[in-house]
Amino acid sequence: MAMTASSGVAQGAGSVSAGQAERSPFARTAELLAPYQPAKPLITLSLGEPQHPVPGFVGPVLAKHIGEFGRYPLARGIEPFRRAAASWLTTRFDLPRPVDPESEILVLNGSREGLFFAAITAARYVGPRKGKPAILMPNPFYPAYGAGARAAGCELIYLPTTLTNGFLPDLDALDEATLARTVAMFIASPANPQGAVASRGYFTRLKKLADRYGFMILSDECYSEIYTRQAPGSALECAGPDFTNVVAFQSLSKRSNLPGMRVGFAAGDRKFLAAFHELRNVAAPQVPVPLQHVAVAAYSDEAHVEENRRLYRIKFDLADQILGSRYGYVRPAGGFCVWLDVSERGGDEAAAVKLYRDAGVRVIPGSYLSRPQNDGFNPGAGYIRLALVSDSESTAEALHRLVEILD
Repeated sequence: MAMTASSGVAQGAGSVSAGQAERSPFARTAELLAPYQPAKPLITLSLGEPQHPVPGFVGPVLAKHIGEFGRYPLARGIEPFRRAAASWLTTRFDLPRPVDPESEILVLNGSREGLFFAAITAARYVGPRKGKPAILMPNPFYPAYGAGARAAGCELIYLPTTLTNGFLPDLDALDEATLARTVAMFIASPANPQGAVASRGYFTRLKKLADRYGFMILSDECYSEIYTRQAPGSALECAGPDFTNVVAFQSLSKRSNLPGMRVGFAAGDRKFLAAFHELRNVAAPQVPVPLQHVAVAAYSDEAHVEENRRLYRIKFDLADQILGSRYGYVRPAGGFCVWLDVSERGGDEAAAVKLYRDAGVRVIPGSYLSRPQNDGFNPGAGYIRLALVSDSESTAEALHRLVEILD
């Protein structure tokens, strides 16, 4: 595994095999905890699956359009969905101009498959590179990024996101040789798992790099509507009038508590999206028409989203009170995860086992969400991730148990 002369970022998968690099962190956590039985009733904080109520309009809209399950869906999405997504995006963010629903929106079967297929598209869409094509990604990262990069035949380059760089990739650490062979960079804002939010200035700097070196920015913004203070921005706000080299990915899973519905969209660079559509039209899962009508209703309503944020605000207020400054806790700028430093409590795997066995609290080791850098350093090691997705009573109980066991 090579390392760039100036950046120190890991190139390739290091000592991690391809299979291990793509394994689900949840499967690894299940294996870690399998030998143990929780001493108390289990509270699960490991899985980022929203548990707030499903919006009331879902059932009636499905019932109204039930007959449309008998139609093959178009890969680009029905016109009402594309209009609703474009309108919401244009209203929600300070964009250079309104998004065109005809050419700048594509429906997705949830953002995960979109991120995966976007990596494959980028490798085909971007012109010849100076060296082996590479895809950059934050470390820790969402596993779909790595799986997509491997399927695209690209080298994975992990950019460590640590406390010292604000839990976002250090753009100054990227040297010219690396950038010259980059076909795409994944960025998550709000970040998963740390909740860091990229500023407008950060996105602007990244956009300048993408334009200079001709690579795609694949901006994962599925947590953008989960925040308790200031609303996060979008990479599209800094993408210029044609959104060149920038595509943002959105989902209803977190925003609308609909993780099982599997509906989202990609928006941005119309030339890239045209190539993306060509691949998706023959290979990607389609989105059932009735579910797209539910999404139309969801993107046309903000009341349920505001209620969602209110419930998360209550839980983060509890975390502020119960955790204080323990384990390096700071209320995240976005998302619903808490990233705790347990390096002085035996490390992330030991803490996860202890919390499960002795406290009945299931969390995920941070090292399972990341990969070793060139020097062997794993940016997620020593941390645990908690997803505050349960009700406030269960969340408070889990946090009290955590403090009791780890202190």
